[in-house]
Amino acid sequence: MYNWSVDEKYIKKFPKQYKLWRLEQLLSYGLDGERLEKKEVADNWKYLRVRLDPKRREFIEFLLWPRQS
Repeated sequence: MYNWSVDEKYIKKFPKQYKLWRLEQLLSYGLDGERLEKKEVADNWKYLRVRLDPKRREFIEFLLWPRQS
């Protein structure tokens, strides 16, 4: 992932914020071959869910917590 509008050197000084920002960017704009840990996304879901597109959020929720019939 390449983000041209954010100074990543600066934001890396704040590890927690950088981690959340990076997760949001990867989920919103594509993984570009990277893989995410399911646990990492699930652990930060409370923050991420309000910042994602509604349809993308529904799909990710489906992947993380499939409905049992």
